[in-house]
Amino acid sequence: MDEQLAGSASFAGIPTVVGQRLHAFLDAERVADDLRRYFAIGLPPGAGVFTGGRFEHLAGGGDRQQVANRFTAEDLIAVQTLSVTVPASVALDLLEGPPGAQLSHLLRGIPADTDLADADASVVADGSPAHQAWSLLKNQHKVGWVIAGKLLARKRPRLLPVYDRVVRCALGRPPSFWTGLRIALRENNGALHHRLLDLRQSADLPQTVTALRVADVAVWMAHPAPGHHCP
Repeated sequence: MDEQLAGSASFAGIPTVVGQRLHAFLDAERVADDLRRYFAIGLPPGAGVFTGGRFEHLAGGGDRQQVANRFTAEDLIAVQTLSVTVPASVALDLLEGPPGAQLSHLLRGIPADTDLADADASVVADGSPAHQAWSLLKNQHKVGWVIAGKLLARKRPRLLPVYDRVVRCALGRPPSFWTGLRIALRENNGALHHRLLDLRQSADLPQTVTALRVADVAVWMAHPAPGHHCP
C-alpha cells in the first residue's frame, strides 16, 4: 500500500530504490543552497522564507523533554507550516480527549533520542508503538496518512520521517517507507546517513535539523512543481 509506513525489510545487501533515488537528490549541485534557502540561512531581512523552516523549531520542538510524550497546540501549528491542517475536532481530541491519552501512552514507547539509521528494525515494524500511533492518527476524521506522518515527525524528528505525496512521488512506493528508508540509511556502513549529516554541516544548518529533515527538504526543494506526473 502507498501509505503503508512499517513492514518487513527488503533483502540485505541489495541497494534499495529509495537509497538510489535519495542519493541522486543529494548529489545535485544546488542542494546545499536549497537547504540554506529553505531554512533562511544567510538571507537578508525581508527575504521570502519557507514556513516549513520553523517546523522542528517552533516552541523549542515537539520532542523536548517536557512535551515529548503528548501533543500540544504548538505541534498542531507546526504541522501547518508543512501545508496541512488538523481538523478542529481532532485537534481538541489530541489535546484533551481519549485519543490524546492513547497517543501519549504510545509515544512513551517510541524512542525520542534515536536516529532512524541506528534504530532496531522492530522500532518501526508493524505492531510497534510507532506504527500503532500512526494508525490511530491516520484513522481520525479527515486526517489520513500524510497528516499522521507529519504529526509523528514533529514528535520524533530523528526517528520518523515526513512522508507525503511529494516524497512518495520522488522516492518511490516501497511496501514500507519507514523500513525502506531505514535500510537505505544503513547501507554501505551508513554512507547515506553520514552524507545527510555532512550536508547539514556544509549548509550551516543547526544540529536541531535532523538527518531525516535534510533528506525531506532536499527532495522537496528539487522535486518538479505540482502537476508533475508521478510514475
